[in-house]
Amino acid sequence: ARGVRERVSVPVVAGHRINDPATARRLISQGWCDAVAMGRALIADPELPNKAASGRDGEIVHCVACGQGCFDALFRFQHVECLCNPRAGHELEEAAGAEAPRRVLVVGGGAGGMTAALAAARKGHRVTLVEAGPRLGGQLDLAGTPPGREEFAVLARDLARQVAAAGIEVRTGCRVDTDFIAEMRPDKVILATGGKPQQPPIPGSDLPHVVQAWDLLRGKAEAGRRVVVIGGGAVGIESALMLAEEATLPAETLRFLLVHRAEEPEELYRLATSSLRTITIVEMLDKLGRNFGKTTRWTMLQDLERYGIAARTGARVEAITEEGVLIAGDLEPELLPADTVVLAVGTMADNALQQTCEQLGIPCELIGDARKPAMVFDAVHQGWRAGSEVA
Repeated sequence: ARGVRERVSVPVVAGHRINDPATARRLISQGWCDAVAMGRALIADPELPNKAASGRDGEIVHCVACGQGCFDALFRFQHVECLCNPRAGHELEEAAGAEAPRRVLVVGGGAGGMTAALAAARKGHRVTLVEAGPRLGGQLDLAGTPPGREEFAVLARDLARQVAAAGIEVRTGCRVDTDFIAEMRPDKVILATGGKPQQPPIPGSDLPHVVQAWDLLRGKAEAGRRVVVIGGGAVGIESALMLAEEATLPAETLRFLLVHRAEEPEELYRLATSSLRTITIVEMLDKLGRNFGKTTRWTMLQDLERYGIAARTGARVEAITEEGVLIAGDLEPELLPADTVVLAVGTMADNALQQTCEQLGIPCELIGDARKPAMVFDAVHQGWRAGSEVA
């Protein structure tokens, strides 16, 4: 936009990934453009312009550029929805206020749990939101770890701020058990307790150089130079990309070399995309990233190619050894050398409290991974519907 503005005498409008007023004001005040255009940002928060005009920037719900409810929906010939704004596309389905306020317990402070609590509170119910961890957010912080996904952590902050503004009782660092529920006697329980990473029955999966992808993303585990990732779904791909980027030249170093013309741009590009790690993804299915939407999958596959990450699709893991991972498939068995083996083979629901609620005779609803493995989009929309339908 700046280059165009320097050459024309008409107003220039800048667009794409401008999702907050601070960015818009900076672009205009510094002369990059005359105005900004927002698209997805207004789906995530239709009140964004009004909030910005009245000095309420802190109340804005930011678009996280996931593409799950907008672009992916359009590719499926469906109406537009939004991960950050579950009311988008459902404006005429507004639930009436509760005739009699109920006591609602939401267990799990991730995206789905916070959304469920907000929806129930909006109807006038008395809501208690309980999170076992030290803060709200759940797996959103985990989702915001891989390259290009950092804005999911922004969603965690936006939702937590909405929960605080709604006056919802929040208890963090608190584990819910039978005694907790029996003492509270809520009228309805919404379980948003998420899931746990699966431990596959692979010989050698208990060796010391084998780590769970979740631990890697949380910074609780480290990886060596040669890495094999077992599982080519979203978590496996994002883990591989994070490991590849970690072993490239840092952004500040690249900027220094570019500004001082220490290397040609082509060489800097090579340095930025050449990882010191050798990474291979092993996937049983014939394609990687089947649980990604079309727009995300396209960019992720491009990134895998850019970083030189290898893939073995249609392959099954026979065993993990101290030397690496033994795979088999249509071709001859192959040993993939590995200093570190990353397990990214899916999630199992963590919903043990459902039985407790049934024994106590308390209505209970599962959402998100607690129901079955789901994307953040699914957890948010299931949470909104569960909270809105509390009678």
